Amino acid sequence: MTEREKMQEGLLYDANYDAELLKERERCKDLCFAYNQLRPSLVKEQEKIIRQLFGKTGKRFYITAPFWCDYGSNIEIGEDFYTNHNCTILDGAKVTFGDHVFIAPNCVFSTAGHPLDAEQRNQGLEYAYPITVGDNVWIGASVTVLPGVTIGSNTVIGAGSVVNRDIPDGVVAVGNPCRVLRKITEEDKKKYWKEGNK
Repeated sequence: MTEREKMQEGLLYDANYDAELLKERERCKDLCFAYNQLRPSLVKEQEKIIRQLFGKTGKRFYITAPFWCDYGSNIEIGEDFYTNHNCTILDGAKVTFGDHVFIAPNCVFSTAGHPLDAEQRNQGLEYAYPITVGDNVWIGASVTVLPGVTIGSNTVIGAGSVVNRDIPDGVVAVGNPCRVLRKITEEDKKKYWKEGNK
């Protein structure tokens, strides 16, 4: 079994010394660097790089530089995906975003984790568990999503949260560790609506 196959199976794998994975990450970092050097007005060039980098994209997306990821090929985004500045996706495992996902600045999605045992860590071993984000999700500023987490559709994750467990559909969740505060209701449609918004 190759180190890449171990990575995809959620097993401990050699992330630091395997030549194939090092080459893949080097290619990815070069593409991220090229992306981050482009002028913001060069939208078509930006889209071309992201389509080279990601495993799957929708027709419409916008990723505000700077942006970094490890492999890129394990990232799938739906329609109308948006992330603000300083998004980092450590995609040793699959990271899947649904349609209409909005991500605020300084967020991290990390499929990568390291053994508690120092000897295993020092051998360059780590694991990767997939992250899934549903449709119509808003992730607030400086949120960290940890390995193996699923965030349900129509959910809002509050700023500064550390999401270390699954979050269901249709809720507001916040905190460290992130926990559900309440369901999103019809009343929430009225919260920011003013008379002049018609």
